[in-house]
Amino acid sequence: MAVATQEDFVRLDDTGLTDEELFERVPQDVAAVEKITAPRYSYWHSVFRVFFRKKTNIIILVMFAVIIAFTYVYPAVMGYDRYGNIMDSAAKHLSPSEAIEKFGFSIRWIFGTGASGQSTFDSMWYGARISLSLAFLCTIINFSIGIVVGAIWGFSKKVDLVMNEVRNVVSNVPGTLIISVWVLVFSPSFGTLLFAMCVTGWIGIAYSLRTQVIIIRDREYNLASRCLGSSTARIAVKNILPFMISFIVTIMAQQIPAYIASEAFLSYIGLGISDTTLGKILFNSQSAMVTPGWGWEFWCPVMLSAFISVVLFLIGQNLGDAADPRTHM
Repeated sequence: MAVATQEDFVRLDDTGLTDEELFERVPQDVAAVEKITAPRYSYWHSVFRVFFRKKTNIIILVMFAVIIAFTYVYPAVMGYDRYGNIMDSAAKHLSPSEAIEKFGFSIRWIFGTGASGQSTFDSMWYGARISLSLAFLCTIINFSIGIVVGAIWGFSKKVDLVMNEVRNVVSNVPGTLIISVWVLVFSPSFGTLLFAMCVTGWIGIAYSLRTQVIIIRDREYNLASRCLGSSTARIAVKNILPFMISFIVTIMAQQIPAYIASEAFLSYIGLGISDTTLGKILFNSQSAMVTPGWGWEFWCPVMLSAFISVVLFLIGQNLGDAADPRTHM
């Protein structure tokens, strides 16, 4: 029997070329095999890519930029004196058309004047600056404490027993009652109201995060990290907190408008700070709501408060959705 040689196995394809002519041997390269050719994943790059993918988010951000400009830049540039026209009785409670006719056309007179002859437009933005500053500071303080305590609360069973009892006691006392008593005992100032809104405000945030930590703390990748010797603090910072960014941002979106509403409510019932805020403007313009021809003094601040709250809520909700890794596919 004849033995087949190597030449017998060399086949020709349709082009008439042999395998040696069609293919080229590549030397083995271990480094090249281990190299990942897929594009590098960046979490925050993916978050902003998903967020800016929607054109409506860009419009909302433009609205937010306008709010910040009028809240912090406009009062500093134009100045605000709520008693500037208090001696001029003819300047009080003017409608927009009457104010423009008396003082000349200017953006500050497009909403008329208030009880002290001050510009309603200027008063709204000056009050919004204080209300927004209070809301932002309350959010930063409460979430800074709540995130740390919530992570420890969810990991430690001993801390869980103690904090559950603390929460049961505090949650049965209305937050408005705590704030009201604190403001009545001490002088109603910005610092007093800030402390009163933060003294127990972080507990609800910490409890919500504690629930999320308990859900994901015993998942496979966390158990693997623990078996490999990772500390509890490292697991919490590297594995758990990034997973909850979407949840945290979503809660923030709800809390900031809630703080603005709380300040407005406290000022409306007479427990707010003495300086001009959105709530203080609403409190001072209660009579204007029922007086014919003065309704703009009440409804303009109401609409501004609603507009700011809706814009902040939409930004937080959409950013929370973009922060969810499941939307990065």
